[in-house]
Amino acid sequence: MSEVARAAVSPVGSRSPRYRVGLDIGGTFTDFILLDCATDAVRLHKCLTTPHDPAEGALAGLIELVADADLQFTQIDELVHGTTLVTNAIIERHGVKVGLLTTKGFRDSVEMGTEQRYDIYDLFLRFPEPLAPRALRREIGERMSRDGSVLRPLDPTEVRREIALLAAAGVEAIAVCFLHSYRNPAHERAVAALAAREFPGIAVSLSAEVVPELREYERATTTLANAFVQPLMDRYIGRIEVGLRRRGFAGRFWLMQSAGGLASPEMARRFPIRLLESGPAGGGLATALVGRVADKTQVISFDMGGTTAKACLVQDGRTDIAPSMEAARVHRFKRGSGLPIKAPVIDMIEIGAGGGSIAAIDEVGLLKVGPKSAGADPGPACYGKGGSEPTVTDANLLLGYLDPGFFLGGRLTLDPGAAETALGHVARPLGLSTVEAAWGVYSIVCESMAAAARVHLVEKGRDPRGYAMVGFGGAGPAHAAAVARILGVAEVIVPPASGAASALGFLAAPVSFEFARSAPSVLDEALDFTGINRILAEIEADGRRLLAKAGITSGITVSRQAEMRLLGQMHEIAVDLPDGVLGRGSLDEVKRRFAATYTQLYTHLYAGAMIEALSWRVRVSGPVPRLSSASEPAASNRASALKGSRAAYFTAVSAIRRSMTAMRCGPATGLTDRRSSKSAKPQP
Repeated sequence: MSEVARAAVSPVGSRSPRYRVGLDIGGTFTDFILLDCATDAVRLHKCLTTPHDPAEGALAGLIELVADADLQFTQIDELVHGTTLVTNAIIERHGVKVGLLTTKGFRDSVEMGTEQRYDIYDLFLRFPEPLAPRALRREIGERMSRDGSVLRPLDPTEVRREIALLAAAGVEAIAVCFLHSYRNPAHERAVAALAAREFPGIAVSLSAEVVPELREYERATTTLANAFVQPLMDRYIGRIEVGLRRRGFAGRFWLMQSAGGLASPEMARRFPIRLLESGPAGGGLATALVGRVADKTQVISFDMGGTTAKACLVQDGRTDIAPSMEAARVHRFKRGSGLPIKAPVIDMIEIGAGGGSIAAIDEVGLLKVGPKSAGADPGPACYGKGGSEPTVTDANLLLGYLDPGFFLGGRLTLDPGAAETALGHVARPLGLSTVEAAWGVYSIVCESMAAAARVHLVEKGRDPRGYAMVGFGGAGPAHAAAVARILGVAEVIVPPASGAASALGFLAAPVSFEFARSAPSVLDEALDFTGINRILAEIEADGRRLLAKAGITSGITVSRQAEMRLLGQMHEIAVDLPDGVLGRGSLDEVKRRFAATYTQLYTHLYAGAMIEALSWRVRVSGPVPRLSSASEPAASNRASALKGSRAAYFTAVSAIRRSMTAMRCGPATGLTDRRSSKSAKPQP
């Protein structure tokens, strides 16, 4: 599909590229945005994802995009890519065979986890299995103390023997996670040097590099996840790079990180776990962009694609960055049921289903939607690719919300008859017409997503009525208004190129690097300011060196945070640190900022509380591209903007909740727009 919008942009870094491409591989569709920086034109393109090899579909779509724009690959100056490869590999356990080297006595920490239970009433509680089975978790008799001093030296002979055993078992990657290595990484680095010298075919991930922070369980699971996908990402990036070079591409190639910054292929190969949520991160950046254009600083993103729907908050024009996330949850919407991944990510929540989510009748005879999805292959029934189960997309088509003749820009014609047949599977048991069943699917999805979004907002101490909503993604605009009404949001914004907004957000991202280091410190007069300032300076210097390697030496910004808590608590909150060197004079300001953040989340902070900082985090970023998109068509084009008309099914706004009850009690009363019957069969 090709559409043209308008944009204004300043380039990433010191270069002045002419053509920039954003590429987002999703679970169902692969989205492309081509930006012409000279004429401010934005061209949108979509194609179906190829699950067996996402790189194949991405390259094929790029060829189509470049050909449609009458360009050559040699003219593309920058390509920014987000991918679901890391997420899918961890969820589906399709990574490589991975082993773990850990300090003696800590072999089972990744299986024991923490004492926390995500459901205290479930007697059969399940947690995700470790990525490395017990037989591939090997112990090394080394030991560091909590201050980084060596208690037991590393024995190279023992390390060599254990790596040889793992190699003989067919391991392709090894995670190394020694006790207290975040204070002294010498032993982990010695293992990496030995492995590179004697076992060059095995990829090695060090916890001291991937996540140099305390808490052995989270550090080990994150390092294991990084090793689990590292060879996959290396091969994947290699295929993309070879495919681009063969077609003449010689520009900059970036990959999107979960925290909303760009990384070089080298960094992505070293730390692929930082790409876990790369696609949704683009959606958060796109929301902030649209908010700036619409002069809205408080915005909720509503990103509904083919597989899932996600939401995040933009506050004061910025997205929140969380220091960790979860992957491969046993229960999709239960926090704590997944693998903890300690890597920075734009703070968002999965709130529901996508266009491919399947509707069914559950065990007690009620209509439910998801979590199973038809995906890209075979896809919804209306795609005509062999799918027969009813999906959200089938419901939207039957309700008249989609144009059957102009899906994917007219390259895919949808089949309303197939959608009606599929929805009959849930309509007949409920005694409803297929259109009423479609409305039920639509209503349930909207109610579920609104409920999840409300919880996310309340947990952050926010009132949704003070926000505008930006609806995007392939299915987002069809559901955003209904979700907003339920939440009490008064304004919904649907931007141009909304179907590929995440790819557009990629083009608004700076090149950036974010790292943290643990140094537990109580905020009192005895705080070691010299040591803390040294840690912050070292992290900043590392980030500046990485930006310099990426060709960025000017326009650099630095932001700093501390992960803080009340002394004795288990969970921390991120608090912005004041600029400059920290000292006695800044201690009160740091405490004041902690108190403001804490009371916003938890209402009350008791007097005299001791405050502790656990980790110190620094984000170093290059220049932020100033990209804006105009939503109004030119005056001369308004008369030709109307593409057509068709019948669509609506109920009264006040009847949205009552229509859900009607799924069990009788038919809903519908109001049908009968302006045209071209594309949908009107129903009373």
